[in-house]
Amino acid sequence: MSFRWVLRLIPVTLLVTAVAVAVPVPASAAPAPPPLAQVWPTPHQLTPRPGQVTIPRTVVEVVGAGTDPAALAVVEQVLRSAGASTFIKITDNDQAAVDRERGNGGLVVFVGGPTESRATALALAALRVPGPEGLAQDGYVLAADRGVIALSGVDTGGTFYAAQSFRQLFASGTSRGFAMRDWPAAPRRGVIEGFYGAPWSHADRLAQLDFYGRTKQNMYVYSPKDDPYLRARWRDQYPPDQLALLSQLVTRAAANHVSFTYALSPGLSVCYSSDADKNALVAKFQSMWDIGVRSFAIPLDDISYTRWNCDADAAKFGSGGAAAGAAQSFLLNRVQQDFIATHPGVDRLQMVPTEYYDLADSPYKTALRTQLDKAVIVEWTGVGVIAGQITEKQARQAKEVFGHDILIWDNYPVNDYITERLLLGPYIGREPGVAKFLSGITANPMVQAEASKIAEFTSGDFLWNPDKYDPDKSWLAAIADLGGPAATALKVFAENNYSSLLVRLETGKPDLDSPVLRPLLADFWAALEKKDPWDAAAKLDGYLATMASDPADLRSGMAGNPKFLAEVGPWLDQVGLYGQAGRHAVRMLLAQVDGDGATSWAERGHLVAALKQAQAIRVQTARGPRNPSTCTDVCVPFLNSALAMADRWFGLPGIRPQPTTSMGTYTDNVPARMVDGDPETYYWTDWAPRVGDTIGVDLGSAQRVSHVDIAMGKPTSPNDFVHNGVLEYSADGERWTTVKPVTEPIVSADLPDGAQARFVRVRVTGTQTYWVVVREITVSTPDSPHYTVTGTPAGSNLPAAADNNADSVYAAASAPLPGDALVVTAAAPKPLGKVTVLATEAGAGADVQIADAAGGWHTIGRMTGGYTELPAQGAVTDRVRLLWTPGGAPPKIAEIIPVSPPRR
Repeated sequence: MSFRWVLRLIPVTLLVTAVAVAVPVPASAAPAPPPLAQVWPTPHQLTPRPGQVTIPRTVVEVVGAGTDPAALAVVEQVLRSAGASTFIKITDNDQAAVDRERGNGGLVVFVGGPTESRATALALAALRVPGPEGLAQDGYVLAADRGVIALSGVDTGGTFYAAQSFRQLFASGTSRGFAMRDWPAAPRRGVIEGFYGAPWSHADRLAQLDFYGRTKQNMYVYSPKDDPYLRARWRDQYPPDQLALLSQLVTRAAANHVSFTYALSPGLSVCYSSDADKNALVAKFQSMWDIGVRSFAIPLDDISYTRWNCDADAAKFGSGGAAAGAAQSFLLNRVQQDFIATHPGVDRLQMVPTEYYDLADSPYKTALRTQLDKAVIVEWTGVGVIAGQITEKQARQAKEVFGHDILIWDNYPVNDYITERLLLGPYIGREPGVAKFLSGITANPMVQAEASKIAEFTSGDFLWNPDKYDPDKSWLAAIADLGGPAATALKVFAENNYSSLLVRLETGKPDLDSPVLRPLLADFWAALEKKDPWDAAAKLDGYLATMASDPADLRSGMAGNPKFLAEVGPWLDQVGLYGQAGRHAVRMLLAQVDGDGATSWAERGHLVAALKQAQAIRVQTARGPRNPSTCTDVCVPFLNSALAMADRWFGLPGIRPQPTTSMGTYTDNVPARMVDGDPETYYWTDWAPRVGDTIGVDLGSAQRVSHVDIAMGKPTSPNDFVHNGVLEYSADGERWTTVKPVTEPIVSADLPDGAQARFVRVRVTGTQTYWVVVREITVSTPDSPHYTVTGTPAGSNLPAAADNNADSVYAAASAPLPGDALVVTAAAPKPLGKVTVLATEAGAGADVQIADAAGGWHTIGRMTGGYTELPAQGAVTDRVRLLWTPGGAPPKIAEIIPVSPPRR
């Protein structure tokens, strides 16, 4: 093929654009072409040109015999989506066909790098764009100017990635002219399905492989812990039906230029010195080779290396870490020799060491460094199982201490250790230069495959071009990629499931969930303190409204991705309910600023109802049913603080203990029931406690605490309590003071005078077979008023009518009869400024009365509706009575509050 015919094919106007000439632009000149579309992952070099390219109905494609079919398929899909309907395909050696089309003046697309098509190089030369020679593996050149588009990869993977950039630049069918030169910083970029719990489905994996292709990630490690043929039954061959599914995955991976790595984990039972086990391992690898697998790994993590699986290993290698390293090196070297070295085209063998998470040298690492074949790649998680940071220095040290090339197994966004949370924030904490010292990075994802794509998108962006990586911009691009038209709703959801242990470790700060909501709340609290909350409240309410509508918005906007919606459903519902509860909290507090107790009490009821709904949601996890955690350390603390402030305005102490537990939940007996003020409800664990497990309360801040009461067990399970434990308290959650041993179901204890506590807990100190039921935990302060409640009609939880807890309710079992009354008696007479009655249902009527010194009763007003506030004129009394109107509705009273006059 001659350079001349390429020049004839390209319009003359195209060639002059490569020469920069200063020419005045007349006033009537056409407007400048639009800016280039953003490409992800962020390219290294993308230079705009003055021209513009629009995809017409007829397109000429110039390809070679070696042009990558997957790349060509992407290109043609983009062309069709832009309106092209006629394709004239010409091979790179058919000059006659080129000559026939050269005068058409339409669009000509060259697809294929130097190993695929000769014509593309000539087209690039005509465009005065250097070819891809010299770029790293998977690098490419992509150029477009008037009438010509050229895609040229340094290899077929590069051409495929050029097609992915072409897809983004021509999403609208038109693009400004450009020249692009791009390559990945990390050779291996991808994902390892290495979490504990339910593995991804076959459909999940197929969708993931397509996603990796779109985002220019080239590695998928098949390592689900719960595949028995990887671990417990590693010697056994796959049944034909399961092998067929793996074959489909391998084929789909190849179509997306993804290396499918099969990771076999024999460490639970392998005899390192056994010829039979080595042969079984090689035979298993061969069965994978036969279906197209070309990359293999042998993880030896999460096993004991102080216990041998066979006596022969003890005799051959001895004991200790050095022996374990020697034994593992012996087996891996034989696999390297007998399988890897005998299969041309296979990728380098990978292994995960038993010591995979630090940089401290050890006899084990010394054995690997000195005895393991240097061709083997060692996987490492960083400094820690979950590394907050990975620096250039650490990457260099890892290579030195292990003595091998390092592939990072990065435990983000994996959530198998915190199954109640979704980790939807960006990839952070890795220095750009780590790629210079690594073979690559594979991110360990969540159990939720679709939701993992947000973090996977950002990790792929980092690994492609870490020097230009912006986690915030990349995160927004990931949201747009997954959410499409529902990106705004997805952003609200994701930012309320944003934070993770990685964020806390990397920043050194407490949890950073809900980055948009946090400052809005801070502004609202500050404005409320200044008694001018209206503007701040409006801004806060606006965002809370988006949270409240998020479930409907996201389910409507992402209806085309039902898998994602099914994965995140419980968390999505919780975000909506927290938004609803937050709006009621704002209205509740604003009503109190206006002095409107009735509205405030009504809004409080709506708030509590939404909060209870949110905390009753359950999600099934590998650790049993859990309450999902969204808006972590933001929403619930805000709601509790708002309730505490409101309750103090009503005249209550405003202490809102929140339940804490390290144990799971049986059915719907949620932890919140152990602080609901009702001894008939209870929290029930889903298994017997282990030593170190705890149940307790968090008071929100350190304060004076004088007494603790804990009621455990229940009539049908009298032995379900902590049989061996200690009662403890702490002001900071770090330093704990022991109060007394716990060996009985009922615990009652006075704390030392002046004791400051935020946390109170029972910690298990001995093993037991019984589960644990906690009916109620009550924490008292020296300033908490104490009342006795007597009276009729009979009903449930009579003490709740005056227990300083507006969430507990006395519910009469029947309508009042003549003479029925409820009496609240204080420990001693005191002056009263007013009496407030909080009822959860309107309908019951009563005269509100106070007792005089002679024992007579004086009516100060009527109780009607849900909220009643009556002045008491400073009368000194120790008793308040509700004298019921006969025949009304059965009373439901949350609290009768004798309020002292304000201090002068």
